[in-house]
Amino acid sequence: MTVDPRAALDRLVAALEAHYHAISARRGEEDPVVDDAYDVLADAFEVYDEALSAVYGESTPFDLADDEDDDEDDDVVDLDDEDRVPDEAFDDEYDDVVTDDARSQGARQQ
Repeated sequence: MTVDPRAALDRLVAALEAHYHAISARRGEEDPVVDDAYDVLADAFEVYDEALSAVYGESTPFDLADDEDDDEDDDVVDLDDEDRVPDEAFDDEYDDVVTDDARSQGARQQ
């Protein structure tokens, strides 16, 4: 059964509001109300994204992180998505290449 994207959007907006209110009224680091609001928000997002895909063939630009991804290194580069290379990884490699290239250019000119 396909969910109406408009209804799914309304549910997502309500889940965002509930999540905000849970966080703003947090009662300590391990507040179960915040955890529950997080779960409801994640579910609402998935339903909305799936409804957009089913009805319009479109999706949102967001991805939910898997729980098992939390333990992995954040600096891992996803080679399937060139736009997601961490800036600092690129900067370090680029600096090395530029420095090496500049040295070789200077050696050729002498």
